[in-house]
Amino acid sequence: MANSNVHVIDHPLVQHKLSLMRNKEASTNSFRRLLNELSMLLAYEVTRDMPMQEVEIETPLEKTKVKVIDGKKLVFVSILRAGNGILDGMLSVVPGARVGHIGLYRDPKTLTAVEYYFKLPQNVEERDLIVVDPMLATGNSAIAAVERLKELRPRSIKFVCLLTCPEGVAALQKAHPDVPIYTAAIDRQLNDHGYILPGLGDAGDRMFGTK
Repeated sequence: MANSNVHVIDHPLVQHKLSLMRNKEASTNSFRRLLNELSMLLAYEVTRDMPMQEVEIETPLEKTKVKVIDGKKLVFVSILRAGNGILDGMLSVVPGARVGHIGLYRDPKTLTAVEYYFKLPQNVEERDLIVVDPMLATGNSAIAAVERLKELRPRSIKFVCLLTCPEGVAALQKAHPDVPIYTAAIDRQLNDHGYILPGLGDAGDRMFGTK
């Protein structure tokens, strides 16, 4: 799928860890650990174009000017509950980032997203938002989350997931063509129940051991 706004992160370490996570025999502990490691790798890519500012410091030898990022301008927004599995890894890379949460559940009959929780840091209009959710399947939750966030007029929004599919990419891009998508893989398709094939199952259940 050739699209300048869709970034597939094909680094060997990313692909290796994703392959291990796909295995249905992976334990809850193993799945959670791999997700944390993979999230750190994704964080490097999604923050590649973060703006830098120059400050003056003193090394053991002399004063010099160096470049730093302002982590406080960045907000990781987790789509509950599975998005929380990505947060720890992301925060390991950018510990100064703020965190927001959006609670959405998928109606089992209509597959549409229903909001039940919303909490973000103040002054969002001065910040860059990175929305995280392991799966971009039907796209309904991602579309609803981005639409809600746009009401706050942030500086920018990016979407990060482990896995997606052509249907999910098309849906999110149609609704929000200005939001870039970062993912480790674009799988074949959705099944009749809205799950990605071949996928890795329900990320939340596998992460928390609830199934």
